[in-house]
Amino acid sequence: MTPSPPARPPSAARTSTAEPSRREWFSELIGRTRFVVLIAVIAVLLVSFSLFLQGTLLALHTIWDSWRDTLTQGVASQKGELAVEFLEIVSTMLKAVVFYLIGVGLYSLFITPLNLTSALGVESLADLEQKVVSVIIVILGVTFLEHFVRWEKPLDTLYFAGALALAGGALVFFQRVHRGSGGDLGQPQAKLRARQELFENDTEQRHIDDHDVALAEQATLAKQSGKVDAAEGSG
Repeated sequence: MTPSPPARPPSAARTSTAEPSRREWFSELIGRTRFVVLIAVIAVLLVSFSLFLQGTLLALHTIWDSWRDTLTQGVASQKGELAVEFLEIVSTMLKAVVFYLIGVGLYSLFITPLNLTSALGVESLADLEQKVVSVIIVILGVTFLEHFVRWEKPLDTLYFAGALALAGGALVFFQRVHRGSGGDLGQPQAKLRARQELFENDTEQRHIDDHDVALAEQATLAKQSGKVDAAEGSG
C-alpha cells in the first residue's frame, strides 16, 4: 500500500489561491483604466462637431453673400476672394475630419471595436496615424492653394511653399517608413463584412471572432515572410 502524499498545510493552500486572485484583481483594475480614454474621445469629438458646425455656418454665409453680390453687382463682382473663402470652408471641414478620425479611432481601439473604423481601415494606432497624416497632407495642400489664389506677396508665397514642402515631405517620408506597420486585422474580408454590417444592417459595434484572428495571424506571417506586400490590408 503506497503512502499518501503529505497534506499541504492550510495556510499554504490559502496563500497560493489568494495570490492569483490578487493578481487578477489588480490586472482587472489596470485594464479598466482604458476607460479614461473616454475623456479624450468626448473632448475630441466635441471639437470635431464644433468645426463641422462652424464650417456649415461659414458655407451658408459665404453662399448667401456670393449670390447676393452676384444678383446685385453682377458676375464680375466674384473674383479670387470667393475661391479663397470656399477653400477656407474645405480646410475647416478637413480639420473636423481629422479630429473625428482621432475620436472614433481611439474609441474603437480602447473601448469597443466599431465597424466604422474597420471599414475605414483603422485597426491599430499605426493605421490611425496613417489616416490622420494623410488628411493633414491634404490640409497643407489646401492651405497653400489659398495663399496661391490670393497672390498678394509672391516672395512670401514662395517661402510659404518651401515651408509646406518641407513639412509635407517629412509627413510623406513618415508614411513611407511606417508603411504596413499596422492593419493586422485589416483584411479585405473583414473590411467588406464591416461595411456590410455598418451600411446594410445598421450595426455599429464590430464582433471579432476566431476566424478573424486566424486570418490576421496568416496575414501577419505572410507579411513577415515577404509573400505579400507590407501595405496590403492596412487600408
